Amino acid sequence: MFQRLCLLVIGLSSLVTVARAEGDAATALAASIQRHYDQVRDFQADFTHTYVGGILRKKTVERGRMAVRKPGRMRWTYTQPEEKLFVSDGNRVYSYVPADKQVYVAEVPPDDQATTPALFLAGKGNILKDFTVAPADVPDAPSGSVALKLTPRRPEREYDWLNLVVDKSSLALRMLVTSDSQGGLSTFAFTNLRENTGIADKEFVFVMPRGVDVITDAGH
Repeated sequence: MFQRLCLLVIGLSSLVTVARAEGDAATALAASIQRHYDQVRDFQADFTHTYVGGILRKKTVERGRMAVRKPGRMRWTYTQPEEKLFVSDGNRVYSYVPADKQVYVAEVPPDDQATTPALFLAGKGNILKDFTVAPADVPDAPSGSVALKLTPRRPEREYDWLNLVVDKSSLALRMLVTSDSQGGLSTFAFTNLRENTGIADKEFVFVMPRGVDVITDAGH
């Protein structure tokens, strides 16, 4: 009995040691990613957005092109299967689906209130400050990449956690995976990513289309 207890204690101690080592490694990786990201002024890439959710676990796949320039400027152009456009000029976010003939306009939240993973990419957030970090296993992650699970330190409306996947050597972004409160899984996979190319201001200017209804976050 005593021998069995000793083996159990040793086993638990080993698990704690391994967990601590994994936590330390995750924290070190997060710090390295943040240092790299602090040096990135802008980036652009092709993306594939996959969402699986709902009672029937319905899967949708969309594709397009994105551009980000810190702080807070973004342009997400969806081209397949439906055209959609999301633009942030640093002050306002414009959401436009041509088929709906509507434009939704919302204020960009302050840095300490940014909620969406997209705004996190746009420089409104800090990995170690805003999240607890842990190693992550992302099944569809490309070879030569590493992943972290980031859990927000305060509850967020739009997601429960996110997995950040980066290239192991360059630390460039490869994937962003988020889970929402309904159990839906949203995955952005990035290819042809380029950093610090000097993206022009005009990329983040939204030109209001003619004949659309404009809906603000105040509801008018």
